[in-house]
Amino acid sequence: MVDDELRELIEGCARGSRKAQEGIYKRLYGTMMAVCLRYAKDHDHAHDILQEAFLKVFANIAKYSFEGSFEGWVRRIMVNTAIDAFRKKRTDFLLLGEEQSIEDYKDVAEEEETETEFEFSVSDVVEAMQELTPAYRTIFNLYLFENLTHVEIAEKLGISVGTSKSNFAKAKRNLKNILLNDNKSR
Repeated sequence: MVDDELRELIEGCARGSRKAQEGIYKRLYGTMMAVCLRYAKDHDHAHDILQEAFLKVFANIAKYSFEGSFEGWVRRIMVNTAIDAFRKKRTDFLLLGEEQSIEDYKDVAEEEETETEFEFSVSDVVEAMQELTPAYRTIFNLYLFENLTHVEIAEKLGISVGTSKSNFAKAKRNLKNILLNDNKSR
């Protein structure tokens, strides 16, 4: 549900009020920047995604029906904007070949977990995620944080289900290696 103050800001944005837009931006900046950082290669890239997404939010805010979470509505726009950025640059990114089957990567998916436990801060994990290739980072986020299936990811990104699965498995492995290597260097 939307509280009265937020409703006022949303309605103000629908009327084109810059002050209302600033209020929404300030209210959601931290949460939405965290979403964008998960998809971006660095802070500047995340900020670009955030700015583009907020432009879309303000252009479409009159369509928000006050049903469901406003933050969830905005978050979906942030994620879709990040996906759009990925698609625009997709040819520059490393995606495993369509001709390769998931069976080729079975060993990656079935790696044994080590018994050693480490604790990592959220900032450590986000920083490590930014070291993943854009393809791995995007698929990892869509699967783990957005709860999309590999079929849905394949549709959104225009790749095969096998490519989605293998990229997710490799993303997990690479993220683990990044975190463990960073932990060893401390």
